[in-house]
Amino acid sequence: MSDFSARLESRKEELSSLLKALYNDDSSLENLILIMREYSYKRDEDLKELDEKRLKDPMWYKRSDMLGLTMYSDLFALSLKGLEAKVDYLKKLSLKYLHLMPLLKMPKKDNDGGYAVEDFFQVDERFGTNEDLASLTRTLRKNGISLCLDFVMNHTASTHEWAKRAEAGDEYYQNFYMCYSDRTFPDEYEKTTPEVFPATAPGNFIWSEKMQKWVLSSFYPYQWDLNYRNPNVLLEMLRAALHLANLGVEVFRLDAVPYIWKELGTSSRNLPEVHKIVRIMRLVLEIVAPCVIFKGEVVMAPKELKAYFGTKEAPECHLLYNVSLMVNFWSALASQNVKLLEHMAEDILSMDEHCYFVNYIRCHDDIGWGLDEDQERALGIDPLKHKIFLYKFFEGSFKGSYSRGQLYNFDEDSLDARSCGTTASLCGIENALNYADDQLLEKGIKRDLLMHAALYSFRGFPMLSSGDEIGQLNDYSYMNDHTRALDSRNLHRSQFKWDREKLAEDGNGYESTIFHGILKLDEVRKNDRCFDAGAKVTTWHSHSDSVFAIRRTIDDRDMLCVMNFADREENVHFDYFLGEYKDLFTSRVVNPGLGFKLDAYEYMYLVKIN
Repeated sequence: MSDFSARLESRKEELSSLLKALYNDDSSLENLILIMREYSYKRDEDLKELDEKRLKDPMWYKRSDMLGLTMYSDLFALSLKGLEAKVDYLKKLSLKYLHLMPLLKMPKKDNDGGYAVEDFFQVDERFGTNEDLASLTRTLRKNGISLCLDFVMNHTASTHEWAKRAEAGDEYYQNFYMCYSDRTFPDEYEKTTPEVFPATAPGNFIWSEKMQKWVLSSFYPYQWDLNYRNPNVLLEMLRAALHLANLGVEVFRLDAVPYIWKELGTSSRNLPEVHKIVRIMRLVLEIVAPCVIFKGEVVMAPKELKAYFGTKEAPECHLLYNVSLMVNFWSALASQNVKLLEHMAEDILSMDEHCYFVNYIRCHDDIGWGLDEDQERALGIDPLKHKIFLYKFFEGSFKGSYSRGQLYNFDEDSLDARSCGTTASLCGIENALNYADDQLLEKGIKRDLLMHAALYSFRGFPMLSSGDEIGQLNDYSYMNDHTRALDSRNLHRSQFKWDREKLAEDGNGYESTIFHGILKLDEVRKNDRCFDAGAKVTTWHSHSDSVFAIRRTIDDRDMLCVMNFADREENVHFDYFLGEYKDLFTSRVVNPGLGFKLDAYEYMYLVKIN
């Protein structure tokens, strides 16, 4: 029996049960097996070798040397070929994981940054070809770097071939979407299902003149929701995933996964059928391409996240984005108070061991201020006033703010808004340079490195946003381009500054301080046992509302990571700590139980002296 056949046989019963629960037919399993056999046969030998290697080391993505980077390939190096030529730079960062923003075929306009996909089987010509992608993944594999791509599950572009055929009257493809001749279903649906973007894309349905039908379009009018009640939709999407896996994609970021199953009378979010579909996808990839893992994009409260990991017996996503960590880091920095951050961290760290996160402080998107409102009220914080403070602070319009960012999606009715900007600009470096003030610049650099130190201390693995490692600033030139000017997220979606990268590596300016500071964090993380996957990770109270602390222990190794989010010196002490600890960055020795002082924005990784 072949390896493929053995893996199929061991999972066939569960696949059958899940498909019958969704579709109540036998043909779906038969058709799926045909697809799996086809792509297993097409899979290259070097990928099969990687499959075997990962089967022997299934927790490879939890190693302490895991470091991620996310980028737009065209902004970094113009094309996939250009990116392949820059792999040496990625190696300097000790990178193990590269997430490229969407690069599959998309409309020239109205593409939502590539999240409106026209063809799941074809790289968009502006980035290169399928052959370029396969060549890039081979080069990355040779250098120990795994490629992650977005897999847009909820919708296609309205210009996708399926949508074109639907508009032309083909009922087979109309059933790939949710199309209605009158408003009966749409009106019932909208009674319980909230809008995703009420300010910029109100309503859940659009009218198709060509079809004379209403089409479910949850996100933007040019993104039509797929109908997963139709088994052929799931089969075609699985075919697409296997195609990309055979091009060398090792990690799929499952985009908008909570939305993929719709049900009248519900919010059409996080429904049980969603988890059946994700479980099916995991089983299929385990059979055909077991080196592949899933990262779920689930922008929900921590209490909603655990379900997307599945159970130890029936796991779903290997990883989830830790969006709550990003938001709470920035909230703590602006307010100089870590109480909300501590509460969120405790929620995340209390999850089961198989719940593992990709942590980040900035990404390609905005910072949406989705804090825990119940906890805010418990702490005497007005959620709306706090949100307004935060987005005004990071816009730079709040009195005394050092930050320079812009608002995104401001809603005059709800007063909701999100924030945009690079890490360096949000931390005050841009402001300091504008004033040519060395003291302000020093504080901005300290804030930037503090945020990264907090990131590296947490359970999961850190992911940088391309350009942040060299302290790249906001780029306001997008406002002069009418095709980009209406989306303030382009403030931080800018060309990588290779001249600044040279300064970062060889110079003595702020770029170099940030670059080498981050490299030092990575060196400490990958070389200390306290960052092993088996380490116990907990929050620890510092007796200061401004100091966040993470304790990491494994066997007899004990580490305390402390980060001062205040613009002032703080006194801290830690209960139940005995003896002396040494900082891995400065070699300073302190006794946490007796207490010590932390300078403004200072961080320390303290290890017990035996």
